[in-house]
Amino acid sequence: MHLPRQLGPLHDLPDTPEAYDAVLADVTEQALARLTPEGSLEHPDCDDDIGDTSLGVTSLLALAWQRGKDPRLPEAVRRSLAFHLRERVYTEDNPGYPNLKARNTGLPYARYVLEAGAHPIGDWPSTVWALLQAVNVLDLADGLVEDDQRAELRQVAGGYWRWLTEATFFNPQEAGNQAIGCVVGGLMLARHLPPDRAESVRNRAIALYVDHIRAHRVADRGALLPPEHGGAYDNNYGPISLSFLAQAHRVSGEDVFAEDGDTLARYIDARLTGGGFDNGGPRYSEQHSGFESVLGLRYFSARIGSDLGRYRGDTRWGRHAVKADGKVDGHFAWMLVWQIQDTTRWHRTPSTAPARHQLRAGTVSVAFDDRMTPSLVEAAGTYYLPAAVNRQHGFGPVLDGFLLCRPMGEVRVRDVRADGLTAKLVTTPVVGRDHVLRHVRSLYVTDGTRLWTTVAVERLPGTPYLLAGLPYAADDGDRLRRVASGAVTAAGELRLTHPDPDRPDHFDARTDTTQEQAAFALAADPRGYGNPDEGWRHLIASTALEAAPAPGSPEDLHLFAVRYGGDAPFAPAFAHDPTGLTIRTEAFTAVVGPLAGDARGEPELSLHG
Repeated sequence: MHLPRQLGPLHDLPDTPEAYDAVLADVTEQALARLTPEGSLEHPDCDDDIGDTSLGVTSLLALAWQRGKDPRLPEAVRRSLAFHLRERVYTEDNPGYPNLKARNTGLPYARYVLEAGAHPIGDWPSTVWALLQAVNVLDLADGLVEDDQRAELRQVAGGYWRWLTEATFFNPQEAGNQAIGCVVGGLMLARHLPPDRAESVRNRAIALYVDHIRAHRVADRGALLPPEHGGAYDNNYGPISLSFLAQAHRVSGEDVFAEDGDTLARYIDARLTGGGFDNGGPRYSEQHSGFESVLGLRYFSARIGSDLGRYRGDTRWGRHAVKADGKVDGHFAWMLVWQIQDTTRWHRTPSTAPARHQLRAGTVSVAFDDRMTPSLVEAAGTYYLPAAVNRQHGFGPVLDGFLLCRPMGEVRVRDVRADGLTAKLVTTPVVGRDHVLRHVRSLYVTDGTRLWTTVAVERLPGTPYLLAGLPYAADDGDRLRRVASGAVTAAGELRLTHPDPDRPDHFDARTDTTQEQAAFALAADPRGYGNPDEGWRHLIASTALEAAPAPGSPEDLHLFAVRYGGDAPFAPAFAHDPTGLTIRTEAFTAVVGPLAGDARGEPELSLHG
């Protein structure tokens, strides 16, 4: 079984003017064949996310005409624009819409579904999208749209802006991507207004960003991020927010959008494995956007100097939104327009700067969460998630069912590179059930193809073991395949255990259920509205790699040693004295300094091959 949306890296999509012209040519032929007598360009199967879709295809036709001057397109643009203005602009309140601040304003908005009162909750983002489609058409209207029709569209776009920012609560779904998209719409609209009105709209857009988005950013892994559906980040919508920040900076030149985009980009870079896999978020834990992410990832890959394009997207949406038959849906057309207009090139090499929440070299990478426990490990083509035991999730020593990985104090980190090796030492103070403060020192070393993990903790009573991950997926090149095992070797006994597959709060990696499906099944709200991360936290047990203490551990320590990847014998040797803990493997020697650290309490580490 393959993961349905973890497909190819987005920087592998053709990214030349000729490639984009071919995309627009295909859209043109589809649109001209689809255009109804009424002027609609909606996909025949479209029933939701519909209020902006015809106008989106219109904007793509306008861009195609500006680039190629196809004589068939002016009439199609005018007819389809007339259809939107006549049939898809609503001015009567949608029955049941809960987020209005003023009723019966007569201001225009776009509907998520056309039937009155059927599903009004989506009208706010649908109107944001319609505003973005409208300003793109205005940008591309020169020589194509008659003055009267252009003036009507400008008036409707201004009405959309007022409905979004005056008639309703701003960002009612607490979705950062939607909110930043609204700001972008205001910034782009301002360029089509008289100077006094333009300045007012521009200032309002920036104030909304600063006061309602930036001021409410959420912290995760040392970064402040625009909140997404109640969480700090979502791996579907987060990169879309990055694209909106790129467009906001392109349009306005305001430093705040570049600075916040840099922060979000570095965060994404740290949480992504080298192979581009990521999961997690309050909306879709494994569903990835496609072309909607390209603008932001490409724009900020150049700014931060890292290969963000390795992000695995849903390449079925490689160029534009499509329905099940693969035919164009105009819902995200504004992003394709901007992607084509932007000339930034991909930065294709990794950043060489150490990142606190990531260890990466060659084909090995470890992404660390806020606690500095791995959130995702990639080695030898296999991806490992944090395993679960007794509703505790992570990587670390387990004693009597208690996982020692939750910090009780400051977590210290030391990064070292030497002799072709890259290492990270993490020192975590923890408290167990016995309320005794202990220090877990986790050393991660990689040569770019294998990953060695050594965990040291003061001698524990009983029979502890190391929870060393949940093998979840393997890289097949252009797709990720579900797995339930990996190439892992331990110095002590290594067990691969599986929980009861029939319990919904147990995750057995041998089944076909994906992490996303299991997480939504445990969430409190329906799929699409619930928080899968919250649901996943209810997971009691999972498939898990469990490593016994390593032979030859010093008397005062429990040591666990695991190697991910490689088939050579693995028999590390250890020595512990007042100068530190020495670890010798077939590939390196590391010396972890005394627990007290240096003069500032920071951990000490030396490493050589």
